Parts: sequence; structure tokens; C-alpha cells
Amino acid sequence: MRVDVNALLGAYPFRKVPGTSPDALLQAMDRVAIHEAWVSHLPSLFWRAPGDGNAWLYETTARQSRFKPVPAVHPGLAGWELALGEAADRGAPVVRCDPTHYGLEPTGPEMRVLVAACGAARLPLMLAVRLEDARQRHPNDRAPELSAAAVRALIRSDEDVRLVITHADRAFIEEVHFGSTPEEAARLWWDVSWIWGPPEDHLATLLETIGVHRFVFGTGQPLRLPETSVAKLDLLDLATEQRAAIESENATRGLAG
Repeated sequence: MRVDVNALLGAYPFRKVPGTSPDALLQAMDRVAIHEAWVSHLPSLFWRAPGDGNAWLYETTARQSRFKPVPAVHPGLAGWELALGEAADRGAPVVRCDPTHYGLEPTGPEMRVLVAACGAARLPLMLAVRLEDARQRHPNDRAPELSAAAVRALIRSDEDVRLVITHADRAFIEEVHFGSTPEEAARLWWDVSWIWGPPEDHLATLLETIGVHRFVFGTGQPLRLPETSVAKLDLLDLATEQRAAIESENATRGLAG
């Protein structure tokens, strides 16, 4: 069982990206033996009202049992509470909010209210540090990266919230983890999509110092090649139970708790 918690569907506005359709995503999943994908609607990250893409996302995932919806919630717009409730009713594994793309202060009052609501609803909240490296971004892509300080502030703002952080590198993860209390760190999960594998050994170091159970399998496809995330694990000397924890159990059991 391999679960990709960080997959995307739909066009990217700043460059031509292949493989953005549901059929193309399924083909990529088959190619690298991914059984289930938690999918976000990529265009919504750039829309003024990102929740407008949720209806399409729910319709698309309802037609394919291997897809799980990751709906967008914008706490700065009216009706976001209904979007959060609908996500819970439809069995979404997580919801996502990308404040730097939405023009929100990451630690502002809107985000703190959303964090508290997600904690009360027992729904994990997903946030992306970035989508692309700054060196390859289009000049019109001006959304700043999420800061480690913001993640620390959000995780300690509510004792029940659980956060899934995608596209974080080793330095970012270490800054957040070692700047948090053990209780706070236990409510944080990190996807492996942006962490360097061998020969740099960033992933191996993090698994040793932070622990296998804080990491989940994510690819970032189609913005990143799914083979990359698989290869990182293939090149590590992981016990069967450690690999199973990263590839599925941390997401399907740990986040569901």
C-alpha cells in the first residue's frame, strides 16, 4: 500500500505542465505503484475564491475510488465554515489552506480561527511551503514561501490541530521540529517530496533524528516526478515496517487519529 498525500489535478498557470488530468494521474500512479492519492485542485491555489474548485474536486474524486479529495478552505472569505463542514461530511482526509497564495497573513486572525476549527473538527490541515523553487518561478508568481516561524506559531495556537506540511526541505523541518515542544512536534507530519535523498542523505538524517512516524509519502506530481519520491526510499536501508509507516500507515492511521 502506497498513499500519495500530495498530488495535484488541473492546469498550472505559469508554465505548461503535462499529466494534469485525472487519467494522466492514474497512469502515473500505476507506473510507480501508488494505490491512493490525496488530490488538490491546483488552479484553486491561484483563484480569488479557491473554494470554487471544490465542487469539481468532489465530483472528480467521486468517480475514482483511488482519489481522496483535499478541498481548499479560505478563512478570509464568507462561507468557509460551510466548506470545512462539507469536507468532514464527504470524508476528506485533510483540508488545505495556502495563506501566502490567498493574500493572508500566515499567523493572522483568519488562520488562527481556521486552525482552531480544524482542531475542533478533527480534520488535519495541509499547508505547502512552496510549489516551485524560487529560481524557476515565473515573475508573476510572487507568493512568498511559508515560514518556519509561521508553522511553529500555528501548531502551538491550538492544542488539537494537526498539520501536514508539504514541500519542506531539511533545514525548514529541523527549524520547526527542534523549535517545538515534543507535544507540538507530535502533531506535525512532513511529506518527503522536497527532501533530498542520497547521496546528500538529508532524508536519512531526518528519519534518524526526528523519527519515521513524522513523515508521509508525497510526490507533488505533476509539478514533480513521482519516481523521485519512490527512488529516495528505494535508496535507503529501511526496515519493512519503517517503509510501510512512511508510505501509508502514518497517513491512514496516524493522521486519522
